[in-house]
Amino acid sequence: MNQRWRTIALWLLPIGMALLLAWQIFGANQTTTLNSNGTTIAPRNTAVGRMSYGRFLDYVEAGRVTSVDIYDGGRNAVVEAIDPELDNRVQRIRVDLPGLEPELINNLKQEGISFDIHPPRTSPPAMGILGNLLFPIILIGGLILLARRSNSMPGGPGQAMQFGKTKARFAMEAETGVKFDDVAGVSEAKQDLQEVVTFLKQPERFTSVGAQIPKGVLLVGPPGTGKTLLAKAIAGEAGVPFFSLSGSEFVEMFVGVGASRVRDLFKRAKENSPCLIFIDEIDAVGRQRGAGIGGGNDEREQTLNQLLTEMDGFEGNSGIIIIAATNRPDVLDSALMRPGRFDRQVSVDAPDIKGRLSILKVHSRNKKLSDSLSLESIARRTPGFTGADLANLLNEAAILTARRHKNEISLLEIDDAVDRIIAGMEGQPLTDGRSKRLIAYHEVGHALIGTLVKAHDPVQKVTLIPRGQAKGLTWFSPDDDQMLVSRAQLKARIMGALGGRAAEDVVFGRAEVTTGAGGDIQQVASMARQMVTKFGMSDLGPMSLEGDSQEVFLGRDLMTRNDISDAIAKQIDEQVRDMVKLCYKQTFSIVENHREAMDKLVDMLIEKETMNGDEFCEILSEFTEIPQKERTVPVLN
Repeated sequence: MNQRWRTIALWLLPIGMALLLAWQIFGANQTTTLNSNGTTIAPRNTAVGRMSYGRFLDYVEAGRVTSVDIYDGGRNAVVEAIDPELDNRVQRIRVDLPGLEPELINNLKQEGISFDIHPPRTSPPAMGILGNLLFPIILIGGLILLARRSNSMPGGPGQAMQFGKTKARFAMEAETGVKFDDVAGVSEAKQDLQEVVTFLKQPERFTSVGAQIPKGVLLVGPPGTGKTLLAKAIAGEAGVPFFSLSGSEFVEMFVGVGASRVRDLFKRAKENSPCLIFIDEIDAVGRQRGAGIGGGNDEREQTLNQLLTEMDGFEGNSGIIIIAATNRPDVLDSALMRPGRFDRQVSVDAPDIKGRLSILKVHSRNKKLSDSLSLESIARRTPGFTGADLANLLNEAAILTARRHKNEISLLEIDDAVDRIIAGMEGQPLTDGRSKRLIAYHEVGHALIGTLVKAHDPVQKVTLIPRGQAKGLTWFSPDDDQMLVSRAQLKARIMGALGGRAAEDVVFGRAEVTTGAGGDIQQVASMARQMVTKFGMSDLGPMSLEGDSQEVFLGRDLMTRNDISDAIAKQIDEQVRDMVKLCYKQTFSIVENHREAMDKLVDMLIEKETMNGDEFCEILSEFTEIPQKERTVPVLN
């Protein structure tokens, strides 16, 4: 209420001053004056007419003027004159005079005409002073009003002196709306973080046996795995003061601002101890020092130094637990990662099939699912998906359901949503022709190798409907989360990627192969080189032959370096080439031996445009025996 009245007063002050000035200027001439005899003189604007100066002199000589009142230092006069045209009635007429001339005064005296000279009306001294101060008052009032409005806006000009203050959001009791029950798929991380909550709620339980409260917990994991969600759950469960901010909010263009904000943050945290501080994307400020050419970013390094000092320096910060999240732990400074600063590193990885099932249960609470739709089938269909991916999947499926005017989400919408997330939006179907048949042979070649090679993942779907940049797609879906991949599986994946090129080669000839296999060949080269240099799966033996290269921004070297010799590099290239040639030869042989089955499958695919894995295997089984794949299906509780 006080703020409102102050704002109203600031607006009324300049308005009142403007009205006062207008009254002073325009109202002064409207007041009446008294002549020397004490009679009231009407203001000059009450004159009923105007008269030229020459005619006024003629009237004076003719004796028709009875009285003259001179105003404004002789510039204006109001004359009472007898007008013969109006039956000699006396009229008040206004005359513009050239000035207060002695000849005019003498002439009036000689004719015996009563006259009075009115001095210019002067304002009181207070009004003059007020008029001179009016513009500065209005200017100052406007500036005060702008300043107050700027102070109410975050980051406004009125906060120029607030650069050194922390921008952390503070909550005495954080009501994030998230509890540990709302976080699924990261049971190991939840267990570690639940201990942090217990530290804050029941510290005596640990201090009684000599345990110390951890100073920092670092959440590490790929994007979308739930690191920020876990921090919200901790804040919601702990019930202690909570500070949250991003690592980029420390660093500004002015040197020393970041360090000042760190000091202010920990000062406020100590005043509200015990409390939690959550720093999201800490790699923005915690990168290794000396990480750039010419010394790096001094402002960022000063901020990091202040953060290191506040976390574990000369002065303690007991009762303050720092939680930080990053998906780039490899670039963090080693001093930041040591025990005493971040005592715990909690890995938040992509969930397994059980974790995906629990995540789907959380995100499907407000979704209308078809009775025939099983969340377990969705979990098996989405290996490698993070929690954010699964939430997006169900949301995309719900959008497709509404677009198709359905009331429940079915398996069809789930499949289309998965395809859209992985490959992109669905394009226009291809028209029948040579290009469509060539793409059909290419995709059937992938699916044929994936089905006939025992170590390959089973085929889920083959389609000629374009998505994104791909004109056709073949989906393979593993039955379980493969933590370890065997040499046979890697070779099978290489052969599966080469199946499209081999089909083009067999059917259309070497001269007619297309660029459609460009992406497949890149994958083949990458997998084969990793088998040779990283996994030791070649004739060179179980040796890691990758060069120990470090990026420039890490500050260890100005340029990347490679520790292998030219002779070893040549042998690596030969091994990669021989491995790919052998895999392509075997792939070509399989496609060539099953040409009749491939032709049948291509005709069916062109007709239907999409075939699922069961349909594909059923048709292929009419021509050849399909090897039984080894499947490890986890049991879901």
